[in-house]
Amino acid sequence: MKISKRPQISKDSLKDMIRTINQFIGLYIREIMNTFRSPAVIVLSIVQPLLWIVFFGSSFAHAPIVFLEDFFQTDNYVAFLLSGQLATSMLFVGMFSSLSLIQDKKSGYVRRIMVTPTKNYVIFLSKVFGATTRGMLQVPIVFIGVMILGVQIPDVIGLVIFVLSLVLLSLGLSSIYLLLTMTSSDWQIPTLISNFINLPLMFASTALFPNDNFPPWMQIISNINPVSFSSTFGREIIFSGNISEVNWINFYYLLFFAGIMLLVGIVVANKTLKID
Repeated sequence: MKISKRPQISKDSLKDMIRTINQFIGLYIREIMNTFRSPAVIVLSIVQPLLWIVFFGSSFAHAPIVFLEDFFQTDNYVAFLLSGQLATSMLFVGMFSSLSLIQDKKSGYVRRIMVTPTKNYVIFLSKVFGATTRGMLQVPIVFIGVMILGVQIPDVIGLVIFVLSLVLLSLGLSSIYLLLTMTSSDWQIPTLISNFINLPLMFASTALFPNDNFPPWMQIISNINPVSFSSTFGREIIFSGNISEVNWINFYYLLFFAGIMLLVGIVVANKTLKID
């Protein structure tokens, strides 16, 4: 009786895998280091969502509690706005971060990388994860700010799952924006397209208001909008203080969205990212 042997990874395949991981780590660290070389970018990325929450959230500060509880299911609009604002921040973080690829093309950095054995999808993934990391820098500061405004922070597990849902959203959105910049050397066209995408995704979502009173065509957009799924999922955690009452369909949707966009981005990067 023959005993079937398990397939083993060859030494060449293992070396190639380790080399690819090291390439990714090196490019990812460069993305993060570039962020910390621009303190103004860090400050603005943190202050912007906080200003939105403080000023826009305060617009309902003196609204009747009955109205707030009936319309927003909470007596504190800031608590409703928190997850939505962090979700919409991922839109703009992804947009501006993806433009760094064009800058790297013009400076010749991408060309220098591509003449090495570095695979195209490694460049793409380092950009995506670098953008996502930059987006996460604002989260702890925003949470500290909303605590001052009276919002109750969820428990540790709820907080981790909340942040993980934002990571998934950011991975998916950053992939979309990088798809726009991979085939372009002009930053103006991707910026215009990104702004054209951002506004509908932000306003046709549950980030700022419930979608119950949206017109039917906006509800259709809202019901497939990943910003809505992230906003609703995070809001459920904020309201309940834990993950016991959340609808996990929202989280699975974000997981599917991030996975598909990363896969599409990898395929497109391998086919279209070329030495200019």
